[in-house]
Amino acid sequence: MSRAVNVEQVFREERGRLLATLVKRFGDLDLAEEVTSDAIEAALRHWPVDGVPDRPGAWLLTTARRKAVDRLRRDRVHAARLALLQVEVDRADPPAGDALPDERLELFFTCAHPALPAEDRGALTLRCLAGFTTPEVARAYLVPVATMQQRIVRAKKKIREARIPFRVPDPHELPERLPGVLQAVYSIFTEGYAAQRADLAEEAIRLARILHGLLPDREVTGLLALMLLVHARRDARAELLEDQDRALWDRDMIAEGSALAERALTGGYGPYGVQAAINAVHDEAPDFASTDWPQIVALYDVLLKLVPSPVVALNRAAAIAMRDGPAAGLALLDELAAEPKLRDYHPYRAARADLLHRLGRTTEAAQAYREAIALAGTGSEQDFLRRRLTATEEQA
Repeated sequence: MSRAVNVEQVFREERGRLLATLVKRFGDLDLAEEVTSDAIEAALRHWPVDGVPDRPGAWLLTTARRKAVDRLRRDRVHAARLALLQVEVDRADPPAGDALPDERLELFFTCAHPALPAEDRGALTLRCLAGFTTPEVARAYLVPVATMQQRIVRAKKKIREARIPFRVPDPHELPERLPGVLQAVYSIFTEGYAAQRADLAEEAIRLARILHGLLPDREVTGLLALMLLVHARRDARAELLEDQDRALWDRDMIAEGSALAERALTGGYGPYGVQAAINAVHDEAPDFASTDWPQIVALYDVLLKLVPSPVVALNRAAAIAMRDGPAAGLALLDELAAEPKLRDYHPYRAARADLLHRLGRTTEAAQAYREAIALAGTGSEQDFLRRRLTATEEQA
């Protein structure tokens, strides 16, 4: 037994592996969560007194399996499963090595299964793989705890009733299934970014590192690169990139993200890899004036072919405005005005307001800022837009 190991760090690293192992063994997410919690509670009682075991994962797994036997013994419906499990617990030695078998990749695909509503996948990923409590998940998504509890219960019920398998998809299935897993992780990051919660963004990066270690696919690499390159600017957070103090950017993180972005684009292109490359161009520029806008526009041209969405077209128009001038960008934005997805999308109104302001059309710019404020979702976004509106009105 060792007393020097940080207990919380052990739980953080081992909980996801433990839960994944138990889900695979029992085929029941609820039971696996319950006995995972039981094992951690037991560790909290014993480890402060006895010290952290040399093989904490093995200790937790052995304890959890015995807790499962105790729970199933009280449930006659599971008598047959209990008999099999009791034999396994009696015969099984702790797992070899210093850690649990790593079956978290299966859990990633279960939590992000396409049979689940998209809004539930990120929440379930946080709950199961990051070990967040339900109140913590609710805080991450800015919803009431009761609402999040219902969503998580609904998702687990769907997994059980639809018999969603706990497995990694076959190679021919991966192109269809992997994007859902990546989106679930990225949604956690974007929630953290929007709420200016570095802890949530860092948890998403940690999950992406785990996923990348288990499945070093090109787009997994691109996702990790994208999040690193965006998060590297966290300490200089400002609404506009041109206003950020680049001396505060994390250069080590930028170097890592840029190397991963280059690797993600080797031999082909994927949406996350291209977005990472765009952010690498931003991060590698010594100042805003030196940004290679022609390269960014070229990358957006590629991204628009991969993801032909109005939001990508909006970002491309903003880049063209920087390359060719505000009038060129505004013409493209006006072409997008009829897009239903942009009608209530406040960044579209804000981008249009900025270009109108730069063209000296201050009355129209002020109106566009008011429209953007009405649509903005967070207080920080509204505050920024109000400051821009005030500056515009002062120049009118």
